[in-house]
Amino acid sequence: MTQSVVVQVGQCGNQIGCCFWDLALREHAAVNQKGIYDEAISSFFRNVDTRVVGDGGSISKGKICSLKARAVLIDMEEGVVNEILQGPLRDVFDMNQLITDISGSGNNWAVGHKVFGSLYQDQLLEKLRKSAEHCDCLQCFFIIHSMGGGTGSGLGTFLLKMLEDEFPEVYRFVTSIYPSCEDDVITSPYNSILAMKELNEHADCVLPIDNQSLFDIISKIDLMVNSGKLGTTVKPKSLVTSSSGALKKCHKKPFDAMNNIVANLLLNLTSSARFEGSLNMDLNEISMNLVPFPQLHYLVSSLTPLYTLADVNIPPRRLDQMFSDAFSKDHQLLQADPKHSLYLACALMVRGNVQISDLRRNIERLKPSLQFVSWNQEGWKTSLCSIPPVGHSHSLLALANNTCVKPTFMELKERFMRLYKKKAHLHHYLQVEGMEESCFTEAVSSLSALIQEYNQLDATKNVPVQDLPRLSIAV
Repeated sequence: MTQSVVVQVGQCGNQIGCCFWDLALREHAAVNQKGIYDEAISSFFRNVDTRVVGDGGSISKGKICSLKARAVLIDMEEGVVNEILQGPLRDVFDMNQLITDISGSGNNWAVGHKVFGSLYQDQLLEKLRKSAEHCDCLQCFFIIHSMGGGTGSGLGTFLLKMLEDEFPEVYRFVTSIYPSCEDDVITSPYNSILAMKELNEHADCVLPIDNQSLFDIISKIDLMVNSGKLGTTVKPKSLVTSSSGALKKCHKKPFDAMNNIVANLLLNLTSSARFEGSLNMDLNEISMNLVPFPQLHYLVSSLTPLYTLADVNIPPRRLDQMFSDAFSKDHQLLQADPKHSLYLACALMVRGNVQISDLRRNIERLKPSLQFVSWNQEGWKTSLCSIPPVGHSHSLLALANNTCVKPTFMELKERFMRLYKKKAHLHHYLQVEGMEESCFTEAVSSLSALIQEYNQLDATKNVPVQDLPRLSIAV
């Protein structure tokens, strides 16, 4: 069994991380009711005996004494990390896993990357090595960060390069939250484009998620709840209700619910590596099967059912409907329409009581409406994990390597160019030591090259697929 370390960077990364650890504990508690430390729990948690002086000796088997998350929490403001340490999850982390500062990065990529990167490099390295030493077989680092802020984008991508240098064999999966047009950070286009260059060069897989999609999904769920059509019975084990159990009917700032969607995505992504199933998919298989060219490692994710997050009892979706939902644009965690774009490959990660025959039947049913690149017509990767998410009979996570990510990148470039043409806010970046204007030009040309690669693929979209002649075997 392999282990993964979660590295949460910046305010957004730590808030999502907080939801993730909460849901992971609930999921394992629901499955592992005897309190035995097993291989599934070991993938994200260490079992320590807190009575032992020092950092608590690891216990490989037997009863759970005290679980510690395999995580490193980094933020250049103390607020969110302090909140976590005072909340119900405080016992899951110890001081050896935290790096905080008090000043923040001021929404400036250069401060996060150049200033705090060099300032905290040794500390970061020490904590990452410590986390790695606690693993028997470290397979993956999950980095959770936002693209718009200074710490998430700047320090988050500094860390990515550091992981590549120190742990070249360990996969780097990055969950990046992209800013929406109504973003409250004016400099977010700069931060995002500067961060994109680093993601292009140093990540194995990136799961881009945009705030607008998450917001739209939560708004739809609220609408369903408040319309009363579906009944408003609060689920006893709801994933969105606060710890006090009060129903958050109207999300003034729906970040909790939005963060929960991303946390669920990560849980489903790793479910096959943690639990038994008739068809397992390891994290290294995702990168191997879904990334045909090194730069095209951006995977569009969709999750169904989404109403896990709605705090209400909604009739379960039929199995076939769930597969259809995964390909509809309403369920994508990025504003994109994969159905009308070109697929390079697609992974379906199913959880719960689903048979391989159900999986095959639905792939055959959906295939005619999806366009795959001519040289990979059978580009499906599938997994079946028998343990469903808490409160559900089954769920599906679809990961698509699809040219539909291109409009997101093009819009980001346009927003960047509007600021950059006027050289607006540039002086804030250039006064940081080691930051030059060439950093901006290199970053935007790196993004343009990526967009061009997607353009070349899109140009092949309506080219008829030739049936390759089959070998004729002489009898």
